[in-house]
Amino acid sequence: MDAVKRRAVKTLVTKLTSVSEQTRTEALCELRLLSKNDAESRPLIAEANAVPLIAESLYSPAAILQENATATLLNLSIASKEHLMSSHGVLDALSHALRHPATPFAAQCAAATIFSLLSVESFRPIIGHKRDIIFGLVEIPFWGIALSTKPGSNGGAWGGPGPVFVGRKDGRVGLIEDATAVIAQVAGCEESWEIFKKALGIEVLMDLLDNATGSSSRTKENAVSALLNLVQCGGEEVANDVRGKMEARVLMGLLI
Repeated sequence: MDAVKRRAVKTLVTKLTSVSEQTRTEALCELRLLSKNDAESRPLIAEANAVPLIAESLYSPAAILQENATATLLNLSIASKEHLMSSHGVLDALSHALRHPATPFAAQCAAATIFSLLSVESFRPIIGHKRDIIFGLVEIPFWGIALSTKPGSNGGAWGGPGPVFVGRKDGRVGLIEDATAVIAQVAGCEESWEIFKKALGIEVLMDLLDNATGSSSRTKENAVSALLNLVQCGGEEVANDVRGKMEARVLMGLLI
């Protein structure tokens, strides 16, 4: 049975190199379902050197390719974290999907994959050094805040640095909650402090605690966790910076 699965996986991975976008798309959709429904297939897919080929699809503007690619990488990260981290260009591809998502689902899967990788302590400093990942994560709640505070906004669309996100408010809230959960983890990397400063990450976290932005309870909890992790890892300099930016509006948000 194992040999049969290996042959099936190898055939699908070979199709990922096809010049035909339709063939690549069909193979990627099958790999996504396989990695979702069959736990035994996940290491087989990773061992077949599929990860770099799947990661390439994160640069595609086609929603179906980017969605299936990010979802497949998320599934593979459950059992094959080493393969993802050792495959060239995977973190760069994930940061691209965060900053230029074809859909909110693709951004969520990219953020969730990073969250999964952060569960391995030795990977944290590597990810913490990735400037574009932190910028991409911070941009998600930033554009959510920009929408919520825009006069006359009805929550119908979220204009971000990439495509326009269209959908129900609940879906957008879920995306921001997931992004801030990953931000809280990345904030615990000592290497990330300087990047957070450049990305205006502290200001965004403070804004999320402002009741005027309408942040959910989970988002506020994640923002507080991120600030605490920054202070704990950054020491007195970071603590002073955070205290200096504290305002009444933020403190009121903490009380809710």
